[in-house]
This record gives sequence, structure tokens and C-alpha cells, in this order.
Amino acid sequence: MKKRIAVFLLFVLMLVSAGCGNTPAQAQSTPAPAAIPASTAIPEAAPEQAAFEKAPAEPTRESKSLVVVFSCTGTTKGVAEKIAALTGAELVDLIPAQPYTAEDLNYNDRSTRATMEQNTPDARPEIAEDISLDGVTTLYLGYPIWWGQAPRIMSTFVESHDFTGIIVVPFCTSGGSGAGRTGETLGEQAGTGTFLTSTRFSSSVTESELQSWIDSHK
Repeated sequence: MKKRIAVFLLFVLMLVSAGCGNTPAQAQSTPAPAAIPASTAIPEAAPEQAAFEKAPAEPTRESKSLVVVFSCTGTTKGVAEKIAALTGAELVDLIPAQPYTAEDLNYNDRSTRATMEQNTPDARPEIAEDISLDGVTTLYLGYPIWWGQAPRIMSTFVESHDFTGIIVVPFCTSGGSGAGRTGETLGEQAGTGTFLTSTRFSSSVTESELQSWIDSHK
């Protein structure tokens, strides 16, 4: 019995000795995170551009009017001069390289130059000088009516220019014939620009009448 007690006490003593020799290690403190240098700090995201912000508007093209007229007897030019005065536009004569004489315009002679040209759809009389349309936005285009049509030289003019961005306002004069589809036909031959319906005026048209016509095309 005594021997068992001694063994038990010895065992307890060994346990106590082991516990004293293995004291808990001091808890290691977690180091505080190092501060991020200012040079490596993450920048704030820049605010996005507002969705409704519009792109800069394109500059508006300055409006410029021009009056171009073909006139052999002066009747159509008289109307063109009034239009130019009312609109403040420059007036330019469309001059044929070979001027038309009174004999050329003899309606009673089928062999005259004008008659033969009008009976030849592909005829394209040459123009003496080129007419610049740079910067023009509105073009008033005047001509007489020959045998129910615009003179062939008008076809020469429209086919040799680019009317992109230009509104063409045709007008004409005649002794009795109407304008017909001359404005539309010239537009088809040009292939560019916006050609309006031609309007026929008499030589005695008033400035008031012309002003109303001009206003209706603005």
C-alpha cells in the first residue's frame, strides 16, 4: 500500500515539474500595418464625364446669295437686277462664248442657231467664263424660255458645277410660255443641290411681287 502511494506521489510530482518547466510563451503582438507612402497611395478615381454633355457644335455655314442670269434681250436681266437689289446678292451674267445675234433668235426661221440648239437635246453651247459658286448657299438662276424650254446653255452651266449644299431658285421670263418643268429638268441634269420649281415673271413684275416670292423661298 505504501509503495502504491509513493508511486502515485512520484507521478504527481513529475506532472507538477513538467507544468512549471513549460510556462506559456508570451503572446506575440501583431505589428501594426506600415503606412503607405504618399507617392504610392491609390489616387481617387476621376469623376466620369456627364452623359448629357454635348460635343462642340459645328460652325454654321454663313449664308450667301448669288444671282446668275442668262439674258440676250435684257428682259430676264431686268428681273434679275431687281432680285439682286432686294436680296443684296451679287449679280453675275452667264455669257456665251459665242454671243447670240438677233438673227440667231429669229423664231420664224427653223434654221437659226437658237432653233437648232433647242431641237438638239444634247447641244451644250460653251460659256465664256466660269462662274464661281464658292460659299453660295442660295442661287437665283434666271433665263428666258425658248420654245418652251430653258436655253441649252443653262444645261451647260448646271452640268459643269457642283451644287451640293445650295438651294437653287430658278426664275424665267417669256412672251407667253410658262416655266413648265424647266427648274426640275435643270435639277436632274445637275444631279446635285436642291432645285426648286421655276417661276415665270413678266418684264413688268413689281418689286413687291418679287419680295413676296423671295420671302416664300426663305
